Amino acid sequence: MPLKKRCRITILGAGSWGIALANYMGVFHNVKLWEFDPVAAEQLSRTRRREAVLPGAIIPPSVQITNDLGSAVKGSQFIFLVVPSHVVRSVAQQLADCEIDRKTVLISCTKGIESTTCMRISEIIQAETPGFFSDRFAVLSGPSHAEEVSRGIPTAVVVAAEKEAVAKKLQHVLNSSVFRIYRSHDIIGVELGGALKNVIAIAAGICDGAGFGDNTKAALQPRALAEIARLGRYLGADPLTFAGLSGMGDLIVTCMSRHSRNRFVGEEIGKGKKLNEVLSEMTMVAEGVRTCQAAVEMSDKYNVEMPICKQVYQVLFQNKEPKKAMQDLMNRQVKPEVWY
Repeated sequence: MPLKKRCRITILGAGSWGIALANYMGVFHNVKLWEFDPVAAEQLSRTRRREAVLPGAIIPPSVQITNDLGSAVKGSQFIFLVVPSHVVRSVAQQLADCEIDRKTVLISCTKGIESTTCMRISEIIQAETPGFFSDRFAVLSGPSHAEEVSRGIPTAVVVAAEKEAVAKKLQHVLNSSVFRIYRSHDIIGVELGGALKNVIAIAAGICDGAGFGDNTKAALQPRALAEIARLGRYLGADPLTFAGLSGMGDLIVTCMSRHSRNRFVGEEIGKGKKLNEVLSEMTMVAEGVRTCQAAVEMSDKYNVEMPICKQVYQVLFQNKEPKKAMQDLMNRQVKPEVWY
């Protein structure tokens, strides 16, 4: 276990990942968990569990649960943003009005891109809290299913920050024998890898649902990584980032795991269901659906070739048959494996 001085930590968002982080950090630190819905917050505070999103996990009494955002962040040294991408902007706007210490570090744990603007989470934060978190902002990402972290299964993630001192501080605060933290300077690459892998997980699920084989999914993942890296390089990311935990690592686990919501969406669509039908039956957010729209828009805007993302888009939103999408991918013009 790490040598830690107890810190004051706030987790914004009581979904599966927010609860898993609260349970993990609550062992070492003083943790507040914020839930936006007052009814859900009261129920969570009373029952200490949320079976619909994280079965079997019990929030310890030491974790304080609240619906009051101002109270949740007041006096906090570290604020972990663990809300869906489509509400990040509204939460950031509320944060801008809260009393927050000028030394507080904000850590984004949200893996998505705002579909209406194609902005990454860090860009939204900077837009809504101008200058406040610029040098005290970090991104946490990597192959980290909440279901496994909550059970103490060994996991490794990466923290990216512009200032290395911030990343090192978070390593000290978070690292343990079951949760290993690496550091990076590449916020763009870490954010893109964490967001776009959800689109590819939908593609992997479609492969399973449509009856394709192991060869197909083994080809899908490195080719998807290639197009993610192409977009990342255009936007200023280090291509090597995508070979790491937030790229290849997260891509593998999300494409292969039974815990993956995005892979589940794809599998159901591969079996013949329509997107609206699948989403209506889910209690949790599948970020890849919204991110797919943003990925295709960015591909067109920057003239970066992303054929897998575009085929996923056509299957999700234009009712294209999965087998026809696969056929179109396979029949594209041949080219070198590595190219930009």
